[in-house]
Amino acid sequence: MNEENLVTYYNKFNEDKRLKTKHARVEYNTAMHYINVCLSQCQTHRILDVGAGTGAYAIPLFQAGNDVHAIELVKHNLRTMQKKCPNLDAREGNAMDLSKFEDDTFDIVLLFGPMYHLISHEHKLKALNEAKRVVRETGFILISYCLNEYAIIEHGIKEGFLKQAVEKGEVDENFHVISKEDDLYSYVRIEDINKLKDEAGLTRYKIIGQDGAAEYLKREINHMDEESFACFMAYHLANCERYELLGASRHALDILRK
Repeated sequence: MNEENLVTYYNKFNEDKRLKTKHARVEYNTAMHYINVCLSQCQTHRILDVGAGTGAYAIPLFQAGNDVHAIELVKHNLRTMQKKCPNLDAREGNAMDLSKFEDDTFDIVLLFGPMYHLISHEHKLKALNEAKRVVRETGFILISYCLNEYAIIEHGIKEGFLKQAVEKGEVDENFHVISKEDDLYSYVRIEDINKLKDEAGLTRYKIIGQDGAAEYLKREINHMDEESFACFMAYHLANCERYELLGASRHALDILRK
């Protein structure tokens, strides 16, 4: 992970508005739906949001009465989150080092940002093992990943960069994006996600196409009225666990247990 580039990026990017459009609400609503599914199976509701950004999840979960703790690498995002919700326990921190938290102390651990930006398999595995350490035996780890096929279809084909990427060796012979250590994003396939799960010794509860077709239908979804959007969300939630649809989603949401 290139921490300097990441900080520069988020100092310019308005993370606080990212999930506000209708098409982005599909990603957000899906995550909140499954967080609540997991919380319904926990006796206590102690949540650690790792890479919490500006508090898109941490703040409403805290305001709903959960015991929420948040860590964020980017100081600009952290200050925004602290200003919005001064009573939330929000601290600076890194997903690969959760040593400030004791073993087996959280019912839910959210890894919604770190796996986008941790490039190497080793760094991703380190973050996942830290989440495993601090989650309770009865708890859940929810991880969001950026998927490879969305990057190929959207940026490679629709935006016209695929031929250039092939010529520059930025994708392999199977059209898997090859992320360099100074890149901002890492793009994975389901087999990469499965390898991380297996090497961490975790068990899958569910894996979900977090935003499904939403990223390909931005214009149509953003022009929907609220009733039509609710109907689309109902369709999406009814089908987002279908395995044959997973790989085309922009994000995968993997829910794991010890």
